[in-house]
Amino acid sequence: MINLTNIQQLEELDQVSKEKALVIFKHSTRCSISNTAFNRFTKAYENVNKEDLPVYYLDLLNHRDISAEIASRYSVQHESPQSLLIKNGTCIHHASHFEIDLQEIAEAAKA
Repeated sequence: MINLTNIQQLEELDQVSKEKALVIFKHSTRCSISNTAFNRFTKAYENVNKEDLPVYYLDLLNHRDISAEIASRYSVQHESPQSLLIKNGTCIHHASHFEIDLQEIAEAAKA
């Protein structure tokens, strides 16, 4: 996973998404629901080709500014935990809490 630590990385992320779909995973490290969703996601991600579906990880507690920019840029309501599938600079799928399903994300990425 690639850590998102500054807003400028979103430009890079949009460029990468023009070549292949990618995921942003927003995580609150103090929330038990977020921890459970993140653990499920990372366990499922062990079986995915990382080159085919890169994941950008955002620690919400340390980077609220990036989270706000993500909500604005991709026209999604902020939630935590939250996954966003980005393709061609656009969010084509998003989910939150226990609705985050890596198999569903991977299928949407191929569409």
